[in-house]
Amino acid sequence: MAATHISDTFRHKGLRKKLIDLLRSKGISDEKVLNAMNAIPRHFFFDSSFLEFAYEDKAFPIGSGQTISQPYTVAFQTELLRVEKGMKILEVGTGSGYQASVLAEMGVRLFSIERQKLLYENLKTLNPPLNYRIRLFYGDGYAGLPAHAPFDRILITAAAPLVPEALISQLAIGGILVAPVGKNDSQIMTRVFKISDTEIKTETHGNFRFVPMLTDKAQDL
Repeated sequence: MAATHISDTFRHKGLRKKLIDLLRSKGISDEKVLNAMNAIPRHFFFDSSFLEFAYEDKAFPIGSGQTISQPYTVAFQTELLRVEKGMKILEVGTGSGYQASVLAEMGVRLFSIERQKLLYENLKTLNPPLNYRIRLFYGDGYAGLPAHAPFDRILITAAAPLVPEALISQLAIGGILVAPVGKNDSQIMTRVFKISDTEIKTETHGNFRFVPMLTDKAQDL
Protein backbone atom coordinates (compact mmCIF):
# COMPACT_ATOMS: atom_id res chain seq x y z
CA MET A 1 0.00 0.00 0.00
CA ALA A 2 2.92 2.35 0.57
CA ALA A 3 3.49 5.04 -2.02
CA THR A 4 7.26 4.87 -2.10
CA HIS A 5 7.52 6.53 -5.53
CA ILE A 6 6.35 9.88 -4.17
CA SER A 7 8.85 12.61 -3.34
CA ASP A 8 9.13 14.45 -0.04
CA THR A 9 8.33 18.04 -1.01
CA PHE A 10 8.58 21.30 0.93
CA ARG A 11 4.80 21.10 1.37
CA HIS A 12 5.08 17.64 2.93
CA LYS A 13 7.82 18.86 5.25
CA GLY A 14 5.73 21.84 6.26
CA LEU A 15 2.72 19.65 7.03
CA ARG A 16 4.98 17.32 9.00
CA LYS A 17 6.33 20.19 11.08
CA LYS A 18 2.75 21.26 11.90
CA LEU A 19 2.00 17.70 12.98
CA ILE A 20 5.08 17.63 15.23
CA ASP A 21 4.04 20.95 16.79
CA LEU A 22 0.60 19.43 17.44
CA LEU A 23 2.13 16.36 19.10
CA ARG A 24 4.25 18.62 21.28
CA SER A 25 1.14 20.59 22.29
CA LYS A 26 -0.54 17.29 23.25
CA GLY A 27 2.21 16.51 25.73
CA ILE A 28 4.86 14.58 23.80
CA SER A 29 8.14 15.91 25.19
CA ASP A 30 10.85 13.45 24.11
CA GLU A 31 12.68 15.42 21.43
CA LYS A 32 14.32 12.24 20.09
CA VAL A 33 10.86 10.87 19.31
CA LEU A 34 9.67 14.13 17.77
CA ASN A 35 12.83 14.50 15.67
CA ALA A 36 12.50 10.95 14.37
CA MET A 37 8.86 11.47 13.41
CA ASN A 38 9.75 14.76 11.75
CA ALA A 39 12.31 12.89 9.64
CA ILE A 40 9.88 10.20 8.41
CA PRO A 41 7.75 11.01 5.34
CA ARG A 42 4.48 9.53 6.65
CA HIS A 43 2.89 9.96 3.22
CA PHE A 44 5.22 7.22 1.92
CA PHE A 45 3.02 4.79 3.87
CA PHE A 46 -0.19 5.83 2.11
CA ASP A 47 -1.62 4.97 -1.26
CA SER A 48 -1.29 8.04 -3.49
CA SER A 49 -5.09 8.40 -3.52
CA PHE A 50 -5.07 9.25 0.20
CA LEU A 51 -2.04 11.54 0.58
CA GLU A 52 -4.13 14.39 1.95
CA PHE A 53 -4.72 12.32 5.10
CA ALA A 54 -1.05 11.56 5.78
CA TYR A 55 -0.38 14.42 8.18
CA GLU A 56 -3.65 14.41 10.06
CA ASP A 57 -3.41 13.14 13.62
CA LYS A 58 -5.64 10.17 12.83
CA ALA A 59 -5.36 6.44 12.23
CA PHE A 60 -6.02 5.27 8.67
CA PRO A 61 -6.88 1.87 7.12
CA ILE A 62 -4.03 0.07 5.32
CA GLY A 63 -5.80 -3.16 4.31
CA SER A 64 -6.08 -6.63 5.87
CA GLY A 65 -8.24 -5.11 8.61
CA GLN A 66 -5.25 -3.13 9.91
CA THR A 67 -4.50 0.57 10.31
CA ILE A 68 -1.54 2.92 10.33
CA SER A 69 -1.67 4.22 13.89
CA GLN A 70 -2.55 7.77 14.83
CA PRO A 71 0.70 9.79 15.03
CA TYR A 72 -0.03 10.73 18.65
CA THR A 73 -0.31 7.04 19.54
CA VAL A 74 2.99 6.26 17.80
CA ALA A 75 4.68 9.11 19.66
CA PHE A 76 3.11 8.14 22.99
CA GLN A 77 4.14 4.48 22.77
CA THR A 78 7.63 5.36 21.59
CA GLU A 79 8.09 7.86 24.42
CA LEU A 80 7.02 5.23 26.96
CA LEU A 81 9.70 2.87 25.60
CA ARG A 82 12.54 5.23 26.64
CA VAL A 83 14.53 4.41 23.51
CA GLU A 84 18.29 4.86 23.37
CA LYS A 85 20.48 4.54 20.30
CA GLY A 86 21.89 1.03 19.80
CA MET A 87 19.15 -0.76 21.75
CA LYS A 88 17.88 -4.10 20.48
CA ILE A 89 14.11 -3.80 20.06
CA LEU A 90 11.35 -6.23 19.12
CA GLU A 91 8.23 -4.77 17.52
CA VAL A 92 5.18 -7.04 17.45
CA GLY A 93 2.90 -5.98 14.59
CA THR A 94 4.84 -4.25 11.82
CA GLY A 95 1.65 -3.13 10.06
CA SER A 96 2.43 -0.31 7.62
CA GLY A 97 6.05 -0.10 8.77
CA TYR A 98 5.64 3.49 10.01
CA GLN A 99 6.29 2.77 13.68
CA ALA A 100 9.21 0.52 12.69
CA SER A 101 10.70 3.35 10.64
CA VAL A 102 10.41 5.77 13.56
CA LEU A 103 12.32 3.34 15.78
CA ALA A 104 14.91 2.68 13.09
CA GLU A 105 15.41 6.43 12.63
CA MET A 106 16.25 6.55 16.36
CA GLY A 107 19.21 4.27 15.72
CA VAL A 108 18.06 1.00 17.25
CA ARG A 109 18.60 -2.58 16.09
CA LEU A 110 15.04 -3.43 15.16
CA PHE A 111 13.41 -6.83 14.78
CA SER A 112 9.78 -6.65 13.67
CA ILE A 113 7.24 -9.43 13.30
CA GLU A 114 4.04 -9.30 11.22
CA ARG A 115 1.30 -11.94 11.12
CA GLN A 116 -0.59 -10.68 8.03
CA LYS A 117 1.10 -12.15 4.95
CA LEU A 118 -0.07 -9.41 2.57
CA LEU A 119 1.26 -6.65 4.82
CA TYR A 120 4.52 -8.55 5.29
CA GLU A 121 5.00 -8.80 1.52
CA ASN A 122 4.24 -5.08 1.10
CA LEU A 123 6.80 -4.20 3.76
CA LYS A 124 9.59 -5.81 1.79
CA THR A 125 9.03 -3.25 -0.99
CA LEU A 126 8.97 -0.35 1.49
CA ASN A 127 12.19 -1.11 3.33
CA PRO A 128 14.80 -0.31 0.62
CA PRO A 129 13.56 3.20 -0.36
CA LEU A 130 13.78 4.37 3.25
CA ASN A 131 17.23 2.80 3.76
CA TYR A 132 16.48 1.45 7.22
CA ARG A 133 17.92 -1.81 8.42
CA ILE A 134 14.84 -3.49 9.82
CA ARG A 135 14.82 -7.25 10.20
CA LEU A 136 11.34 -8.35 9.18
CA PHE A 137 9.75 -11.66 10.17
CA TYR A 138 6.48 -13.32 9.23
CA GLY A 139 5.06 -15.11 12.24
CA ASP A 140 2.99 -15.22 15.41
CA GLY A 141 3.61 -12.17 17.58
CA TYR A 142 2.53 -14.01 20.72
CA ALA A 143 5.55 -16.29 20.30
CA GLY A 144 7.97 -13.44 19.68
CA LEU A 145 11.45 -14.24 18.36
CA PRO A 146 13.11 -16.45 20.99
CA ALA A 147 16.10 -17.17 18.73
CA HIS A 148 17.00 -13.47 18.79
CA ALA A 149 16.22 -12.72 22.45
CA PRO A 150 16.85 -11.03 24.81
CA PHE A 151 15.56 -7.62 23.76
CA ASP A 152 16.14 -4.31 25.55
CA ARG A 153 12.66 -3.15 24.58
CA ILE A 154 9.52 -4.81 23.23
CA LEU A 155 6.67 -2.87 21.64
CA ILE A 156 3.28 -4.42 20.88
CA THR A 157 1.28 -2.39 18.37
CA ALA A 158 -2.01 -4.32 18.50
CA ALA A 159 -4.53 -4.95 21.27
CA ALA A 160 -3.52 -7.91 23.42
CA PRO A 161 -5.93 -9.44 25.98
CA LEU A 162 -2.92 -9.83 28.26
CA VAL A 163 0.85 -9.42 28.06
CA PRO A 164 2.17 -12.70 26.60
CA GLU A 165 4.47 -14.57 28.98
CA ALA A 166 6.68 -15.57 26.05
CA LEU A 167 7.43 -11.91 25.40
CA ILE A 168 8.17 -11.17 29.06
CA SER A 169 10.66 -14.05 29.00
CA GLN A 170 12.34 -12.53 25.91
CA LEU A 171 12.75 -9.15 27.61
CA ALA A 172 16.19 -8.43 29.05
CA ILE A 173 16.47 -7.72 32.77
CA GLY A 174 16.12 -3.98 33.10
CA GLY A 175 14.10 -3.92 29.89
CA ILE A 176 10.75 -2.29 29.12
CA LEU A 177 7.71 -3.67 27.31
CA VAL A 178 4.87 -1.42 26.13
CA ALA A 179 1.51 -2.81 25.02
CA PRO A 180 -2.17 -1.83 24.73
CA VAL A 181 -3.88 -4.41 26.94
CA GLY A 182 -7.57 -5.26 26.95
CA LYS A 183 -10.23 -7.45 25.31
CA ASN A 184 -12.86 -4.80 24.63
CA ASP A 185 -13.09 -1.84 22.24
CA SER A 186 -10.74 0.16 24.44
CA GLN A 187 -7.34 -0.89 25.77
CA ILE A 188 -5.16 0.37 28.60
CA MET A 189 -1.65 1.38 27.56
CA THR A 190 0.59 -0.69 29.81
CA ARG A 191 4.30 -0.38 30.52
CA VAL A 192 6.12 -3.34 32.05
CA PHE A 193 9.56 -3.08 33.66
CA LYS A 194 11.45 -6.35 34.05
CA ILE A 195 13.22 -6.06 37.40
CA SER A 196 14.55 -9.62 37.48
CA ASP A 197 13.70 -13.06 36.12
CA THR A 198 10.99 -13.34 38.77
CA GLU A 199 9.83 -9.74 39.25
CA ILE A 200 8.10 -7.23 37.00
CA LYS A 201 6.61 -3.80 37.67
CA THR A 202 3.56 -2.62 35.74
CA GLU A 203 2.25 0.88 35.05
CA THR A 204 -0.86 2.03 33.18
CA HIS A 205 -1.03 5.10 30.97
CA GLY A 206 -4.59 5.73 29.82
CA ASN A 207 -7.05 4.34 27.31
CA PHE A 208 -6.39 3.78 23.60
CA ARG A 209 -8.04 1.86 20.77
CA PHE A 210 -6.13 -0.68 18.65
CA VAL A 211 -7.00 -3.44 16.22
CA PRO A 212 -6.80 -6.87 17.91
CA MET A 213 -3.61 -8.89 18.04
CA LEU A 214 -4.14 -12.21 16.27
CA THR A 215 -2.96 -15.52 17.65
CA ASP A 216 -1.84 -17.58 14.68
CA LYS A 217 -1.02 -17.55 10.97
CA ALA A 218 -3.97 -19.65 9.79
CA GLN A 219 -5.57 -16.87 7.72
CA ASP A 220 -3.02 -15.02 5.64
CA LEU A 221 -5.33 -12.69 3.75
